[in-house]
Amino acid sequence: MSMLVRLADHRRKQKRIFFSRLELNQLLSVYSRQVMRGEWRDYAIDFLRDRAVFSIFRRASEVPIYRIEKDPRLARKQGMYSVISASGLILRRGHELERVLLVIDRKLAVV
Repeated sequence: MSMLVRLADHRRKQKRIFFSRLELNQLLSVYSRQVMRGEWRDYAIDFLRDRAVFSIFRRASEVPIYRIEKDPRLARKQGMYSVISASGLILRRGHELERVLLVIDRKLAVV
């Protein structure tokens, strides 16, 4: 008994969402600045079937204070990147990761 499986169907089932190298560099750059300031301590990366999630923790034993999600299904709508707070509130959503990360990357400004 042989079973015929179309390659396109097989690939569709196996497809997962990942962060690219450029996206990871941007995420880890923001993360490292906040670690140097002593505000953040840990992170986690989850690759789900429909989205990729970069979670940021103040302490490893807590819930994430921020989640940065990449959801390609929203690419043509509000934008595939979003920053979500611990309470589930979407702080910013957009098409460019660098601009979305500005909401959590508080840079010091000279006044």
